[in-house]
Amino acid sequence: MKQIETISSFAGKYFVFFVIGASVFAFLQPEPFLPIASYVPILLGVIMFGMGMTLKPVDFKMVAKHPLPVFLGLVAQFTIMPLTAFGIAYLLSLPPELAAGLVLLGSVPGGTSSNVMVYLAKGDLPLSITMTSFSTLVAPIATPAILYILANQWMPVQFWDMFTMIVQVIIIPVALGVTIKRFLPTFAQQTEKAMPLVSVLAVLAILSAVVAANNEALASTGFIVFFAVMLHNAAGLILGYLAAAAFRLSPSQCRAVSIEIGMQNTGLGATLATAHLTPFAAIPSVFGAAWHNFTGTIVATYWARKKLDDESVPPQKKSA
Repeated sequence: MKQIETISSFAGKYFVFFVIGASVFAFLQPEPFLPIASYVPILLGVIMFGMGMTLKPVDFKMVAKHPLPVFLGLVAQFTIMPLTAFGIAYLLSLPPELAAGLVLLGSVPGGTSSNVMVYLAKGDLPLSITMTSFSTLVAPIATPAILYILANQWMPVQFWDMFTMIVQVIIIPVALGVTIKRFLPTFAQQTEKAMPLVSVLAVLAILSAVVAANNEALASTGFIVFFAVMLHNAAGLILGYLAAAAFRLSPSQCRAVSIEIGMQNTGLGATLATAHLTPFAAIPSVFGAAWHNFTGTIVATYWARKKLDDESVPPQKKSA
């Protein structure tokens, strides 16, 4: 088990390089990865099951103790990201499938890897975990609703079909993970150690399947999509920080909100796009998986070296 922990840590640390490597390989040799497409929802369910086993009751108590940062983060998550995606899609005149895919990327909840980046950045980790948890729980309604309002002009969006799928691949696995952690703590403790590695492998499989299914289209549209994802991610990081600062949150909370909003659940984006839009619409999420983790690492490293203005504040004054 110790060896698995070591491998999991290594895979998580260099995740962005594994994403790039797997994507390039799937682009050049797509055939072996094509059959994976039918298992994408199951793979995402496995990832979310692992997330469920990491949740603790204390993560949800923060809403009662400090509602403003959580509420602000949720509102910013589901306004800044989808609206900037919508604007960028129009600005760059993206093809309908890619425009809808970018808006979908902006409409999904925060990704679990954001918690790691917030920790490295000396941000408010409890706030980050709570934002990830609550944005995930809100996603069955928020994601299809936002996508229907903003992207239905480009592609037909089936609200209830998408709602049902998010419940199946997100809410049920998370609930199952929480239940196992509560009633089978010994089993959960052992399983938790392997879940980071399992999650990394599952994400790589999902992204490889999407790339393999769209390797020809990627050759002609790759640059413009990548540029759109870069703009979108930068907008999330910058506007997220400014929104938190405008409400006078502490510097550590501003860092958490910024990273949480800038880093999306790209696995969910790719899964929903493949199942309910088209495989081509999943490309923004594929690029996002690599780019979000790359910029997240850069931002976390930069902030880790900068002293927080609130570091001298007594612990009881900080967010619990």
